[in-house]
Amino acid sequence: MTDTNFILSANGVRVPGIIYGTAWKKEHTARLVEQALEAGFRGIDTACQPKHYHEAGVGDALSACVRRGLSRDRIYLQTKFTPLNGHDPLQIPYDPDAVLAEQVSQSFQASLRNLQTDYLDCLVLHSPLADRQQLLEVWRAMEGIFQAGGAKQLGISNCYEPEVFKFLYQAATVKPAVIQNRFYADTDHDRDIRQFCRQQGVIYQSFWTLTANPKILADTVIQDLATTYQRSSAQIFFRYLTQIGIVPLTGTSSVDHMRADLAIFEFKLTEDECAEIQRLL
Repeated sequence: MTDTNFILSANGVRVPGIIYGTAWKKEHTARLVEQALEAGFRGIDTACQPKHYHEAGVGDALSACVRRGLSRDRIYLQTKFTPLNGHDPLQIPYDPDAVLAEQVSQSFQASLRNLQTDYLDCLVLHSPLADRQQLLEVWRAMEGIFQAGGAKQLGISNCYEPEVFKFLYQAATVKPAVIQNRFYADTDHDRDIRQFCRQQGVIYQSFWTLTANPKILADTVIQDLATTYQRSSAQIFFRYLTQIGIVPLTGTSSVDHMRADLAIFEFKLTEDECAEIQRLL
């Protein structure tokens, strides 16, 4: 990916315009992440959540690529602290009886070991805690990791209530630089949250972007643009999102699709074409 395909975050971190997601890949994780990096991806998303992610497989792939000459500082690597209710009770990567700050610390240390790195480009809270005091307790622990140089920036995921995100942003000493949400109609495509992100310079990352939007992909507006540009409907939608400042995640297991996802930066939609797509959301 060229420099023009990166976004500079509020913390001065270069975030790739599209990120490879590693959920649900289990024993195939290392192979697929290695293929993604070889195809040209420079952003990898994972989590310290054995229920859905094989974080150590990501680390094995990164190590293999670094040995072949890909420097660590060219890779944007983000992982997540998952609160207790997001884990399989038999696969919790920290002491469930520890205080919240210690849970965050233990999870972070496990991530460093799994990923074979000494820092993260972004540490993400996997989902907000229902109790706001506990939410702040976890966030303060994450801020401590940031302030110690363990993570270059912080973020939050699966946060669909604008008031919760605004509360966290306003209360935080280290502001969230990233929010990562499922991008779908049930939440009105997070319009209120995305507007707040634009105002504050927070990067919005989307996941489940294609799976959750079959009607948009099948719309004649997208189909006609796909014909015009000789691209797939998925490429048109991904390209539109990048042009309005959204960073999509893709978790494809196909090398051909990996290359197609990266190829979205080979063309650019016009302002009028983007406006047509905007009306579909």
